[in-house]
Amino acid sequence: MAEDPYSSWSDSELSGLAHGFSDGLFSGQVAIVTGGAGGIGRSICMLLSRLGARVVACGRDEEKLNHLKDSFASLDTEIFTLLANVRKPQEVAALVQETWEQHNRLDLVVNNAGGQFPAPAEEITPKGWAAVVETNLYGPWFVMQEAARQWIEKEQGGSIVNIGTITGRSSVGIPHTAAARAGAAGLAASLSVEWAPHDIRINTVAVGVVRSPGLANYPAEARPSFTHNPQRRLGDVHDIAQAVAFLGSRELSSFITGEVLNVAGGEQVWGEYWALGKPDYFKIDE
Repeated sequence: MAEDPYSSWSDSELSGLAHGFSDGLFSGQVAIVTGGAGGIGRSICMLLSRLGARVVACGRDEEKLNHLKDSFASLDTEIFTLLANVRKPQEVAALVQETWEQHNRLDLVVNNAGGQFPAPAEEITPKGWAAVVETNLYGPWFVMQEAARQWIEKEQGGSIVNIGTITGRSSVGIPHTAAARAGAAGLAASLSVEWAPHDIRINTVAVGVVRSPGLANYPAEARPSFTHNPQRRLGDVHDIAQAVAFLGSRELSSFITGEVLNVAGGEQVWGEYWALGKPDYFKIDE
């Protein structure tokens, strides 16, 4: 893999990466991964598939989903794909229902779909604000609610892993993301209590800056803060996939729910992240 922060592992490289799990960890289980065709999503789909799961990847772009399916097929890895926009509850309901109809079960839901863009707060339009909040807060809510409805009705338990970001630390240039992601983390914690009697576990993986094509959406001025964490390096999409596999596995984490696992090189305890570059006001002369 190249050192360019915008690059990531290819599917063939992902299929050969070392991991710390038994190969049959998810054997016979079914997992939905939203946003499965993106950088982090592809890695999650690949690892869960390698561990024996039947993976249903969803997204809004049919071409990207077809490419994902073809790429996995070339590696003798089966993946199922369905079109669905998580911002539309009727499409989410169809996604979950079709998964049950095709596979007769659902064990794990990974809320990976998300999106944001950096911009000065005073320049964010109502439409831009709504797009980020609907994708990162409403979307996970629609998916969690529909999955839980089915599990409760069928009297079966399940696991949900949400992909989020570091919360509790302020940043400049992403207020819509901060609001949506903090809301999603609070929502997950609340639901982990309410749905615990139904054997539904809900956890969140808070992601730091990882090497992926999504970094191309940020200006060059933001680059110096990409590695501003105690480990002083970028993370990797495979790091996130392994965290998802751990939290999503009943065998490995059956007594963990309502948790936020930071996979961020320690960014949650030290570091600075400036999505638009560090403003002069906050620079300290040495």
